[in-house]
Amino acid sequence: MRLWYQSLTRADAWPAYNAALRRMLAAAADPGTEVEVHGITRRGGIGDQYRSLEFVETVEVLENVARADAAGFDAVLLGNIADPGLRAAREMARVPVLGLCETALLTACQMGASIGLVVANDKHGARVAENVAGYGLSSRVAAVERMRLERLADLDAAFAEGPVRERILGAFRAAAEACVARGAEVVIPAVGVAMVLIAEAGIVEAGRGAPVLNGAIALLKAGEAAVKLDRLMGGRFTSRRGAYAQPPPEQIEELRRYYGPVFPAVKPG
Repeated sequence: MRLWYQSLTRADAWPAYNAALRRMLAAAADPGTEVEVHGITRRGGIGDQYRSLEFVETVEVLENVARADAAGFDAVLLGNIADPGLRAAREMARVPVLGLCETALLTACQMGASIGLVVANDKHGARVAENVAGYGLSSRVAAVERMRLERLADLDAAFAEGPVRERILGAFRAAAEACVARGAEVVIPAVGVAMVLIAEAGIVEAGRGAPVLNGAIALLKAGEAAVKLDRLMGGRFTSRRGAYAQPPPEQIEELRRYYGPVFPAVKPG
């Protein structure tokens, strides 16, 4: 099984995070599962909490989804809490495509009746809230608390021992405990980098028996399960009716004249 894990980080701007992410995924993968981590290499990779910058990066994400599909990967995992390009990727790809935010939320729903989200800052929180509402899960979220971390790239320094690490981990613990105090039964660190940092620091509970969900590992395991289901279902994991329907065969040649080699699974009719 080959999984393409797509981050929205630039490797040279987040070296400690990228190393930690690779270690964590390799240790958690099932025997026989190969996980390739890819980031942003052209434009951006440091400020996706801003919608316009996320939009710029999503172009490369969708191109990489097409690359992964053509190269024979069995699934694509979008490892960013904004789930950039998730719906478009599912529509275009032949293989299952899963998003970090959607997967973490759905997993948390199986772990407890109410969810707490710890976001980076107000700007970041607004983007995460859009996803929660879009997935129809607003009623399951009991609390959203902020770490008050305005510059997301500061998280990379927290992978090394020192005052930055202690400050950020302390901010997460305080926010997570506040979520629990407001009724959350499960807490999600709603920043992809923070998920890895907090898991590596060994923080698995927010108090009063409320677990802290490592969304990156949940995404990996959901990806492995999706590939197995896809195989058992004869390649029909993703619905092709409605939201993720592909163009009909009689239109595909016209579309390819204007867009290039799109929707490779559709045979001309």
